Amino acid sequence: MLEMRSAVTRVLLPIGLLLLGMIGLGLLITKVLPDVWPLTAEDAVNRWFASRRGGTSDAVSEFFSFVGDTWTIITVAGLVACLIYARRRRWREPVYLAAAVTAQAVVFFLTTLVIDRTRPAVPHMDDSPPTSSFPSGHTSAAVALYAGLALLLASLARQTWTRWLAWLLLIMPIGVAVSRMYRGMHHPSDVMGSFLNGGICIAIMATAILWSEVKTRERIAAR
Repeated sequence: MLEMRSAVTRVLLPIGLLLLGMIGLGLLITKVLPDVWPLTAEDAVNRWFASRRGGTSDAVSEFFSFVGDTWTIITVAGLVACLIYARRRRWREPVYLAAAVTAQAVVFFLTTLVIDRTRPAVPHMDDSPPTSSFPSGHTSAAVALYAGLALLLASLARQTWTRWLAWLLLIMPIGVAVSRMYRGMHHPSDVMGSFLNGGICIAIMATAILWSEVKTRERIAAR
């Protein structure tokens, strides 16, 4: 009973609050502040990206868009979780990563059920999924997986240079975010909201799962 109450307090309640916050942010963007700067500048940004398409940039954007695709995220997360478990022989790290990716997906999906935002008014380079433009599912998933993995690897690394190397994974969600705007699939505020969603999910799961063992040991040592 105590463990169930702890799980609700440390995971379900924060995720619920995040969902409400994402819905509130989406309503502000689409209903309350659409005619207020900087939201009024988003159309110009969308056109700026569209005007610079062609050549190598298209191929790079396609790669990063693929990196944030649902099946790519699921495959990479599953493989990485298995490798981490095989290396460390415990479930804490794989569960943390899988939970962060899953939580952002739940928040993303439920948010799109409430927020109805159209895609940018520029030619789309990909097929438009039936979900709302807010938030960006590709970006949110990429943040949760690659930034979450960067945090995990940095916390496990023993040498300073390997910690810095782990943080290079942040290039992936940034590339995904830019590619989704470049390809006309999302407004800037869509990807900004996704960074919040993915980043907060990482923080929640890191606190509840990844670092909980350290906190327990500190409490025991303090007694």
